[in-house]
Amino acid sequence: MFGVVPKSIWNKLNPSDENNLCSWAMRCLLIEDGNRLILVDNGIGNKQDERFLRHYYLHGDDSLEKSIARHGFGFNDITDVFLTHLHFDHCGGSIVRQGNKLVPAFKNATYWSNLRHWKWATEPNEREKASFLKENILPIEESGQLKFVEPTDGIAFSDNVSVRFVNGHTEAMMLPQISYKGRTVVFMADLVPAACQIPIAYVMAYDMFPLTTMQEKKSFLTEALENNYILFFEHDLEMECCTLQKTDRGIRQHETFTVSSI
Repeated sequence: MFGVVPKSIWNKLNPSDENNLCSWAMRCLLIEDGNRLILVDNGIGNKQDERFLRHYYLHGDDSLEKSIARHGFGFNDITDVFLTHLHFDHCGGSIVRQGNKLVPAFKNATYWSNLRHWKWATEPNEREKASFLKENILPIEESGQLKFVEPTDGIAFSDNVSVRFVNGHTEAMMLPQISYKGRTVVFMADLVPAACQIPIAYVMAYDMFPLTTMQEKKSFLTEALENNYILFFEHDLEMECCTLQKTDRGIRQHETFTVSSI
């Protein structure tokens, strides 16, 4: 998760256990925008077998279904499932097992990807193919519920959501940028998975093109600082959102809070 940064440095930020593992979140975002209820990403899901899941030591009592229910909704209320990218920890909840069949978990929703990334995921390279699981991806297309966002940076997705495209982590990853209560909230996906990865050099070994990620991070963080954007973190265990500040070590986190407190 920290790439070439030495453990003697990163372990101070996110201490590992005796197995050299750190705890991370799979935090999704539910957006009410007019008559649309948009779910951004949906975690790892629960259809994988024990052999697969035991590598990840899933723990805790949270679930996507319970989290959505806390806000008064159910899976059938979701109108749009926005998939930042198709790695299993971001789209695994898209599909569930129903007997011997694999079917959409959100039967009334349109699932959104983009053609560049869909092709990248369905014709995967050797390094990345373990993250693109056919059972998470192909049933979406087979269901007829799949649509593609035009891969144009800044394109509108809904009244208050536009799309940013980045390519360092994987081809054509989508970051929703949300106008909310006069502020701009950007869902960071795997461009900046957690606040401890804000420093430019903290680039995951999972990234296909680390130098591209570094360039994209530097450009985005400069823009975010200048415009006082709120960063929403998908993988930070403790921190949901933060703003940025300029320090003598570069751009770093400033205020931390939850979306509900905005």
